[in-house]
Amino acid sequence: MGNIMSIENLDFYYGDFKALKNINLQAVEKEVLAFIGPSGCGKSTLLRILNRMSDLTAGSRVDGKITFRNEDIFKMDTIDLRRKVGMVFQKPNPFPMSIYDNIAYGPRMQGLKDKNELDKIVEESLKKAAIWEEVKDKLKKSAIGVSGGQQQRLCIARAVAMSPEVLLMDEPTSALDPISTLKIEDLVNELKQQYTIIMVTHNMQQAARISDKTAFFLLGELVEVGETGQIFSTPQQKKTEDYITGRFG
Repeated sequence: MGNIMSIENLDFYYGDFKALKNINLQAVEKEVLAFIGPSGCGKSTLLRILNRMSDLTAGSRVDGKITFRNEDIFKMDTIDLRRKVGMVFQKPNPFPMSIYDNIAYGPRMQGLKDKNELDKIVEESLKKAAIWEEVKDKLKKSAIGVSGGQQQRLCIARAVAMSPEVLLMDEPTSALDPISTLKIEDLVNELKQQYTIIMVTHNMQQAARISDKTAFFLLGELVEVGETGQIFSTPQQKKTEDYITGRFG
């Protein structure tokens, strides 16, 4: 599998503060890439830059290059980019509407009106998010009324309904109980058969369980990236080893 996203010499500023420093990183098609590191190290900032959510931050500036399938993301239409590079946030954020309308929202915004086609997309997306059996008889009920773990899987289904190629996940299980967390982890393992997944996680055991590659960030710098098994067993950098073994700081 080849690279689907490539980051070259990336610097990111909030005003005068340099939050990311000379990041070089590739995401490989149909793999899970995990970002680990302490709070405030730049993981979520980088994730948001990848589909230009960072454009919404006043006073921010990006230097360097990011490509999606060899196309400069900063020259792409943002709506088109966010359709191809979807985002699932830390806290489940279903829209205050029915389960069906949550999933159909994106395709409708793209101009799809055919009811049969929308029905098909809703069912397929909910199945891909492993929640169809739980909600198939509640499609007209509010998405706000289901549990937190179910809400997060609905948000994944909503992202999948847009037929993205990359799914960005910003600590998608941090607000969930252990059982819901395992369901999301199982789901990630299923979804990577079809999508590239880039995930921020504070949970190193989670990164070890479900990612193919892991990138360790510290103070805005990419310290080390490699195969997950290698990063956790024989890290090349002492800072990585100290973080993984709990001797950090």
